[in-house]
Amino acid sequence: MKIIDGKIFQTDETWNLSPAILKLLDRRLLNENSNPLYLLKQRIIGNISAVIFRGFKGIEHRYSPSVKMNLVLSDFDMFITSVCYYLRDVFLFARISQSSRKPSDTYYINESHCLRAHTSAHQHRLVQEGLNAFLVIGDVYRRDEVNRTHYPCFHQVEGVRLYSSDQLFNTVPGEELPLIENGIRTFSKQEKHSEDTTKVLEIQLKRTLESLCDALFGSKCEKRWVNAYFPFTHPSYELEVFYKGNWLEVLGCGIMEQQLLESAGVSDRVGWAFGIGLERIAMILYDIPDIRLFWSKDSGFLSQFDGKSPEDRMTYKAISVHPQVIFDMSFFLPSQIEFGDMTANVYDTIRSIGGDLIEQVTLTDEYTNKEGINSQTYRVVYRSHDRALMKEEVNIIHKKIEQKLAETYNIILR
Repeated sequence: MKIIDGKIFQTDETWNLSPAILKLLDRRLLNENSNPLYLLKQRIIGNISAVIFRGFKGIEHRYSPSVKMNLVLSDFDMFITSVCYYLRDVFLFARISQSSRKPSDTYYINESHCLRAHTSAHQHRLVQEGLNAFLVIGDVYRRDEVNRTHYPCFHQVEGVRLYSSDQLFNTVPGEELPLIENGIRTFSKQEKHSEDTTKVLEIQLKRTLESLCDALFGSKCEKRWVNAYFPFTHPSYELEVFYKGNWLEVLGCGIMEQQLLESAGVSDRVGWAFGIGLERIAMILYDIPDIRLFWSKDSGFLSQFDGKSPEDRMTYKAISVHPQVIFDMSFFLPSQIEFGDMTANVYDTIRSIGGDLIEQVTLTDEYTNKEGINSQTYRVVYRSHDRALMKEEVNIIHKKIEQKLAETYNIILR
């Protein structure tokens, strides 16, 4: 039995939450006023509430008390997502890869519960409840690689906007244009959408999100649209901006799959959706070099953002720079463990024992020898934000990691 986020769960053999992950569940970074993620969240909410809902009649006034218009669902505190709900509302209608549910990618509590891997898991239910426009903002968890731009918990904003015929085409009752048709699916449209429906949705989508980019990067920023693929939308796009000499991907979006809306009981509306990762954008806007800093409680970091408004433009000033300490680790894998599964286990074990002293973990080599035994080599980079690490103390931590891997997964160190 485990208590997670105030709820009691019976664990089973699928449990793969490390102590380091459990500690993350106690933080609410998006509610901490001195955290740059909070500032970015508020800037996005302010822009979307001013643009996406302007003149939108009949919108449901629900959820977020932090937004004057009460139009946005934000800070969704549903940290545990039922896999059964997940399967019904996401995977069956989105043709999403089965690998998204692999234990090497997802944190499982038991066979029917996991930590959510993306905020899209909530869209289906909210549409089913009758919402026509909303944001879902929250933390998500993935068994990811270890480096300065990846962390097992990060934060997403997803937005959905649905239209009836009169809202999309701005027609009067009785003169609505058809939204739906039984046509052919092409590169540029869904089989159930008319050409006019697709074109107007695309215009509304791109206009709204270009406005958001202007609010984030400045009204003079150069933008471009790139065709993309996402399982929930078609056609799909990525919006890029030219910022500080580079083209940067800002968000993904597209016209929502009508099949997904129909599965939620909506057959008379069409819509679009977008998703944006907060950490990646905040690192660019505030010039933050390491994703671990968002989780820092160091006053030298937090004080730089305390009292700032979401519209303030500023850059982070490094509080200290200390040298890296680098160790390598090589071992043979037991025959029953695949390369990919072992990599996820190694990342979790290293992070659990090394904590925030771990700056980066890189798989530098893997091979199968003549006897058919698999082998891997990892490079582990240690660095502290507040002090210089001694090689002797890092060696103690590194030995604990090796010992834990040997005890838990029966590896043989080389």
